[in-house]
Amino acid sequence: MSLALLAVPFLTSIFALAASPALAQDYTNAATMDGDDVQIDEWWVPYEDTRPRDPFTADGERVWFVGQRGDYLGWLEPATGEIGRLDLPAGTGPHNQIVDAEGNIWIAGNRDAYIGRYSQATNQFMRIEMPDGIPRDPHTLIMDQGGQYLWFTAQGANKIGRLNVSTYEVDIIDVPTEGARPYGIEIGANGMVWVVLLGTNKIAAINPDTLQITEVTLPREAARPRRIGITDNGYIWYVDYAEGYVGAFDPATGGVEEWPAPNGAESRPYAMAVDAQNRIWFVETGPEANNFVGFDPASETFFSQTLVPSGGGTIRHMQFYEPTGEIWFGADTNTIGRAVVMPQE
Repeated sequence: MSLALLAVPFLTSIFALAASPALAQDYTNAATMDGDDVQIDEWWVPYEDTRPRDPFTADGERVWFVGQRGDYLGWLEPATGEIGRLDLPAGTGPHNQIVDAEGNIWIAGNRDAYIGRYSQATNQFMRIEMPDGIPRDPHTLIMDQGGQYLWFTAQGANKIGRLNVSTYEVDIIDVPTEGARPYGIEIGANGMVWVVLLGTNKIAAINPDTLQITEVTLPREAARPRRIGITDNGYIWYVDYAEGYVGAFDPATGGVEEWPAPNGAESRPYAMAVDAQNRIWFVETGPEANNFVGFDPASETFFSQTLVPSGGGTIRHMQFYEPTGEIWFGADTNTIGRAVVMPQE
């Protein structure tokens, strides 16, 4: 293991963000229900060619997202279709964002070596620089169960970071395998941090107490795991983007089991999420119209397939929101989408 504990980064700025006027949704596109299809609705984002992505909701009423190519933090209110934006510093290249328990929105400044925090309560934006500009590319964020640490991957820098949200100290962990490209990240019920390594056929586990990192090699050398999820039994689920599999690793035994995705080697599974019934949902981005797929580990069957109405382009990340049984996603077709995977009675 290689570990660098870096000093508190200094904050270059704390300032207020100005909102653009909210814009009404242009359309909602619902999938035609057929058999085991799920209902999918999409809202077109009126900021063209900005790659709206990684939507996240904390209350089901407002869905936040980022414009990766437009340097903004956006929101959608599904009940009215209202959409708006807050402009971020030019060159941010926001890649991911999450909302914490206090309603603060944390943003990965993927092209500008910082993590941002937007306070809804004060309308202030805080820019937290990475120490000495390292890592240069904060990628995917996740908050731990206690709300004390924000963990993140840095694909290009080949590092994993941890930000103390109270002191703004940043710990940086070097991934042992060169060019491993840490990508998707999740935290287990026991606090263990799990990361998939897109540049190789490995996943990694990090002990949050010692920051010790351990790599696990998957059986197929050509596998390239891209996103990750964890079920209640502690299994680590992943999608293999390179050869088209969904797989599970059991930390207790070290065993791995895999299933070919419906479209096989051409499926390019990318975004994924786990629902409250421990079912696995992922999107095949290889087909011209992305295929939204449900897999049931209990029966080991692909029980649902639905084509994304807009086509999707590429769907990269998803959030399951348990209170409404919905999965939220952003698509390269400049839409924000909602899939109802557990209809409410």
